[in-house]
Amino acid sequence: MSAMPKWWAKGLLFENCNCRVVCPGHVHFDQLCTFDRCVGYWAIHFEAGAFDGVSLGELNAVVIYDTPQHMISGNWTEAILIDEGASAAQREKIEDILSGKAGGPWEVLARFVARRLATRFVPIQIEDLGKTKRVVINGLLESSIEAIRGRDKSKPVTFENMFNQIHAPSQVIARGGTRYDDGEIQIKNDQSHALYSNFDWSVS
Repeated sequence: MSAMPKWWAKGLLFENCNCRVVCPGHVHFDQLCTFDRCVGYWAIHFEAGAFDGVSLGELNAVVIYDTPQHMISGNWTEAILIDEGASAAQREKIEDILSGKAGGPWEVLARFVARRLATRFVPIQIEDLGKTKRVVINGLLESSIEAIRGRDKSKPVTFENMFNQIHAPSQVIARGGTRYDDGEIQIKNDQSHALYSNFDWSVS
């Protein structure tokens, strides 16, 4: 029998950064992003999950980032925002996952983070409207992304079999706009790179 995972989580992951569609750094961190700095976010809706007996279901989080054009060079600044409705135990486990302390895909990304801002606990609203995804934190973050149209308008334009640490192998290509300002990181994106997928993370 296989061992039960130490933690696991499934849900919706979407992002928007200031790169033109598609962000070169998303394909591989060794490629140069569109501008001198790549600024954006990952929004996470935990549909289900568990970590040491703590349920992670129906919780939201956002990871804000500011990276150099050559992402693999490191020196990222990152901030974790967690749903204020999460319990103390849930907050701790989600922070451990997204900071890379708990292992898994976020541990790989954490290697590039030189400066981590204090984690904030805020009311995060995430809406999944099919081809459109929205995330709102009143007074701090407002963003909406929408899948781009393909030749067959009934189907999304996708990456298939795409290797990415945190996204699923199938990812929907989108465009989005974001406004965010915490006094340290500012994001002003319009019709720029966006993606969404259904993640499935676990560490045994």
